[in-house]
Parts: sequence; C-alpha cells; structure tokens
Amino acid sequence: MSPVLQLRDVSKSFQAVRALRGVSLSLHPGEVHALAGENGAGKSTVVRIIGGEHRPDAGELLLDGEPARFSSPRDARQRGVAVIHQEPVQFPDLSVAENVFMGRQPLRRGRRIDRREMHRRAAELFDRLGVPLDPTRPTRGLSIADQQIIEIAKALSADARVIVMDEPTAALSAVEAQRLFRVARGLAGRGAALLFISHRLEEMYQLCDRVTVLRDGALVSTDPMAEVPHDELVRRMVGRSVEQLYPERRADVGEPRLVVEGLTRVGVFRDISFTVRRGEVVGLAGLVGSGRTEVARAVFGVDGRDAGTVSVDGVALPAGDPRAAIDRGVALVPEDRREQGLVLELSIERNASLARLRDVSPGWITRRARERALARRWGERLSLKAGRLTDPAATLSGGNQQKVVLGKWLATEPSVLIVDEPTRGIDIGTKVEVHALLSRLAADGLAVLLISSELPEVLGMADRVLVMHEGRITAELPAADATEESVMRAATGGGA
Repeated sequence: MSPVLQLRDVSKSFQAVRALRGVSLSLHPGEVHALAGENGAGKSTVVRIIGGEHRPDAGELLLDGEPARFSSPRDARQRGVAVIHQEPVQFPDLSVAENVFMGRQPLRRGRRIDRREMHRRAAELFDRLGVPLDPTRPTRGLSIADQQIIEIAKALSADARVIVMDEPTAALSAVEAQRLFRVARGLAGRGAALLFISHRLEEMYQLCDRVTVLRDGALVSTDPMAEVPHDELVRRMVGRSVEQLYPERRADVGEPRLVVEGLTRVGVFRDISFTVRRGEVVGLAGLVGSGRTEVARAVFGVDGRDAGTVSVDGVALPAGDPRAAIDRGVALVPEDRREQGLVLELSIERNASLARLRDVSPGWITRRARERALARRWGERLSLKAGRLTDPAATLSGGNQQKVVLGKWLATEPSVLIVDEPTRGIDIGTKVEVHALLSRLAADGLAVLLISSELPEVLGMADRVLVMHEGRITAELPAADATEESVMRAATGGGA
C-alpha cells in the first residue's frame, strides 16, 4: 500500500545547529510507526515539519505521493494531519469542550456556536477514551494527564488521516495508556497512519508495526518492530550499549532530614506522615490523581496546608513559604517543566541561575560572568546539549529542558531534593544519567523524595516505597517487598 505521507531526504538547521540531516520516513495507512531516538536526535523537528510548524531547508514532504508545503499547523490540520504534542498548549480560561473544538465549533443558525452540541460531542469523545472529564469545566488547573487527554480528543475529533502522537502517554497511568493504545489500534484499523513517539520502549513493542531510529539528526535505520531486539534498539539510539538503567548502590541511611507529620489539605489529601533520611531515596507511587504532586507542593510551600507539620533537620517550616523551604535546603523539581520549571523566553543561563539570584545578582545587579559560569558548570555536569547558553530555553529539546531545571535546583546545594516525574519525556540514555545522578546525590547524603508514574523507575531507584490512593498513604514498603503487584494493589485501594 502506498504511503500517505513521506519525508524524503529532509534536512533542517537552526543557526549553527543541524537538527536533521537527510532524513527519510514513510507513514502507511493502517500502520503505527514508531520514531525512536534520544533527546536532541531530531524527533521533535520531524514532528514540527510534519505538523506545519517548520519547513525543510532541503528535501521534500509528500502527501499522497504529491509534494506538499504546509504553510502553518492549521494548513496541515485542514489537509488531514493532526499532531498531539508532548507538552499540551491550551487556552486555560476556556472550557474543555472549547479547547477540543477550537476553530471547528458546531454552529447553529446565524453562525452562533451550538454549545449543547459541542458539549455532547466532547462527552462522546471522552466516553470513547474512558475518561470521566467534564466538557463544561475550565481547562485551568487540570493535571497534565487531563490536558493530554484533551489533546487526544482534539485529534480524534478531526478525523485525521495522519496522526502524530508525541509522548502521549508520558503523564498517563498504565490503565489510561492501555485505553489510548486501544484507541490507536482502532484508528489504524480504520486506515489512519500513526506516528508514535515514546521514550518507553515497551510501549513501542506493544503498539507499533515498524520503527525508525534517529541519532544526532541523521537516519540510523527503519525496520519492522518485531525484528529489532530491545538491546539492539537501545544501541542504535544511543550509539553504545546501555548495560544498566538503574545503578546498583548500597544505601547508607543516616538520620532523618525531612519529617512530615499529619499533613492535610482539605479535599486533596489527609493525614500524610513520612520521613526521608539522609542518604535515602524514598519513592512516592500511586495512580495519576492520587495526590502525590499535591503533597510535594505542600511540603515545599507552593500550596498551603490545613493541618500538619513539615520539618527539615529538626527545624519546622512555615506553611505556604517556598523561600523558607529553599533557605532550609529543600529543592523541588516540578512535574511540568515548561509551566512550572522554566521561563521559556529567558536564556538557558538565566533559567539555570534563577534559584541563585542572591549569588549572581548582589546589590540587585546581575553579574553576567557569575551567571554564565554557574550555567556552564551545571550544563557540563548534566551533559546539556545546547547551541549557546544565551539561546532561549524554548529552543532546547524536552530532555535538555529537564536538565536545565535539575541544574537550577541542584545549584542551590540542597539537603532535601524532591523530584516529581524527573524522567518524563526523557530518552533512555538521559534516564541512565539522571538515575546515576540521583544515586550519587543520595550517596553524598541528600534525602531524595522521588515521585514517578513509572513503576519500574520507583522500584529500581527507591530504598522505600510509599503508595498513595485517593489522598492517603495506603502502604509503606521496603525495597525488598516492593513489587509491581504489591504497589498496584495499594495504589488501587487494596492495601499493602
């Protein structure tokens, strides 16, 4: 069967950075095609060219065998190409249904929006996805998981022939991801061509028919998914063998550093108590919506609390005061790097120094040399891939943006590090680096609270696992007793 969309010898550069070098790719009706590669390999640039955000510098894009030049994302959508981006971009003050049908609202007589029909169609889409999302509520305040579901519904509502899914499951639970896979297979079964991008390799093997691998902007290979063993796929992606995803280490646990007692926020979580000790990695697991992120925000002081205490090295922290937490050595790497971790319009070096403004801006005057030295030091330690440190943070790939957020908070030299989804949307090579970094930090005496939706990550990194369900801790498991089955049982309300 002829491909519905092709990239043929496509190249693209951004100033001195060559993002793509002669990349070819074909998407066939009825096929789910995986696009694999590390952050910075060129995957996002491929997506933006297919979606009409960029035009190739060389090579061509073919639609139904004919050359096509999309003038904009809207042009691409009108020609049957829908893109679900890794980071949702929505109108926070509009309703869920309005975001789903933006630019395509059903109309009544007199060209007025038929809101009842729009809400009905949106509800049907969410029923199809198996997600109880209210079409009438504002988008502001929704979790990343719910925002991603809106993007998926938006693509489904357009009946696109080509659907690009860029990390669509990054913030979804295992159950929600399985629902998405059923929808994706149904779309392929009706003749759509899907391009699927994920750093969870097991998802590619479960869902995809073929896989194309990119490395450093160049095409490495395209093969049937079943013919590429897991280790070989990793080697093609990173250019070397990755022997171990989770580092082996013997925890040298010391005295309590972070102590949380009776923490409660009415309607969100209640009676949360736990301790994280010096040199220990404590995993906080649970399904999306269980309250993990909300607990982390309250501990750090971003959100208030109605009851309970938080103390670091025996000193109580006031409620709702992040500056006091930072001064006591607490750092929080948030789950949403674009909205909460970075100021995308500012330079990489400015973002890297935001948590150290007192040091780089004595007397309220920024010392550019200090700022640049700080950014360069952490960029080197985290193997940051960037053109220039003066470039906006928005120009970085998702994984490199995450490195800037990590570097920004590690530059404060914390004693307690809270990391919320630290490897979401990060390639496997960078995951190994981040896991090794967290292990070294714990070995150096940091108390690490790790929140992750990926159970293998929690089980591979944590010395103890706390499990949340509907705003309460339902289990505390030592590493030796923590299995996927025991954690999922507690996460669904079954107890330890």
